[in-house]
Amino acid sequence: MIDLGYSLSPRFPDPPQTDYRSADVRALRHDLFCGDVYLADTEKDRELSTAWGWVPVLDFAWAVCDIVERLDRDPRGSRSHTSQYAELDFTESADRMVFERRFGWVDITADWQPADEPPLVFNHAALRREARDFLQDLVADLTDMHDALAHNPVIWDLQARFPRV
Repeated sequence: MIDLGYSLSPRFPDPPQTDYRSADVRALRHDLFCGDVYLADTEKDRELSTAWGWVPVLDFAWAVCDIVERLDRDPRGSRSHTSQYAELDFTESADRMVFERRFGWVDITADWQPADEPPLVFNHAALRREARDFLQDLVADLTDMHDALAHNPVIWDLQARFPRV
């Protein structure tokens, strides 16, 4: 089973003058809601997580949803033997997560994990469902904390682009 999660950092709070109703894509993806994220395989008790405190969690959720869709561009879908790759770069460091899909499975590795550690492996359809659920739940949490965010057109577009499956 897949578990995606986050925690917001008290060390990097959003600026108090932030107007969440009109925050643009750049602010939402790179400047606000910093903390840490994790992606876990609960059955094997393994996870990839950050412990930096500055990862923009909304950007992470958004990027994972984008990546899962990019990995599904082969018209043969889960029957495709051709590997498809995507990377998630962490903008404030050289670290990245690498996603590789072959057939219906996605291998996920991170630059910071030991080289001899095997990748996390998830079913693509399950990863899509969990990524979208994580994004929708995160947006709900953030709008509970910042009411004006619920009126931001960028958030409306994001929720419409990646609805729950």
